[in-house]
Amino acid sequence: MKHLVTGGSGYFGALLRDRLVALRQPVRVFDLVDADDRVASVEFAQGDVRDPVALARACEGCEVVYHCVAQVPLAKDKELFHSVNVTGTENLLCAAQKAGLRKVIYLSSSAIYGAPAENPVNEQTLPSPAEAYGVAKLEGEKLCWRYASDGLDVTIIRPRTIMGHGRLGIFQILFEWIRTGYNVPVFGNGDNIYQFVHADDLVEVCLAATARPGATSYNCGTDSYGTMRAVLEHLCAHAKTGSKVRRVPRGPTEVLMKIAGAAGLSPLGPYHALMYGRSLYFDITKARAELNWQPRYSNEEMFVESYEWYLKNRETILRARQASHHRSPVKEGILGLVKHLL
Repeated sequence: MKHLVTGGSGYFGALLRDRLVALRQPVRVFDLVDADDRVASVEFAQGDVRDPVALARACEGCEVVYHCVAQVPLAKDKELFHSVNVTGTENLLCAAQKAGLRKVIYLSSSAIYGAPAENPVNEQTLPSPAEAYGVAKLEGEKLCWRYASDGLDVTIIRPRTIMGHGRLGIFQILFEWIRTGYNVPVFGNGDNIYQFVHADDLVEVCLAATARPGATSYNCGTDSYGTMRAVLEHLCAHAKTGSKVRRVPRGPTEVLMKIAGAAGLSPLGPYHALMYGRSLYFDITKARAELNWQPRYSNEEMFVESYEWYLKNRETILRARQASHHRSPVKEGILGLVKHLL
């Protein structure tokens, strides 16, 4: 069967693409731009998810689609959040239904839960997004359920924050600070419990979900996690560059983050300000039981792997152009001044 990966030139889409190639599965990538690391055996269909005609062509001859296209929090553009994450998702679902695809895997986000009142979060927890990105991803989910009620087989996958080899975006700033020995901040004591998921573990969830019929949803993350302070202290100790974890007051810092982000002075968006100092972790019982899935990486392991990959590939990364947000370096903005104060 042929697999279609929308956003297959982006960070996670490319990893999913490569895993399918390793499994000797035929793959087609749908994206605005082609990726330098796409092998010749993978078809490339150029297009925008806001173009229904392009999506209809991309779905032809496919059996499964993994919808990985999304405008992420770094974009900080409410109109793009809606046009890509909502309208684009509906275009994809419509094209998949008309093409008679067997399965749609929709990559959602833990941002639909906002800052939950209670943890752990499971699939029955009521969504409560607190910013534009989370709202748009939840709207995408609602579309999935609507099409599922009309017979389309859709599985929604909600990952915690994704880490792993090649993960950049705002983490590139963290890695660069630690590489050069600057301190890194936590809000308050940094004792908020925060769960991540390794991209390779997320790939396995997606692949397992294609084999299980029926519309449903799964929350996924590592089963080995702790506080934000613990994972950052572990990385600093590993790096041995002199970086330390420093406390900053949560309330005033959140306000300043929001103001700087809104003014375009910082790459951080409302979701980062909301969640960096708060706890969020998933109960992954359902994914384990129904998909026979077991995460392999701990928070600490995935951070160290990501950091080491960054060190080995730093020069190439800094020369990168036209890559997705999560595969690209990020300009520090005002954070370049903040790091001298910690």
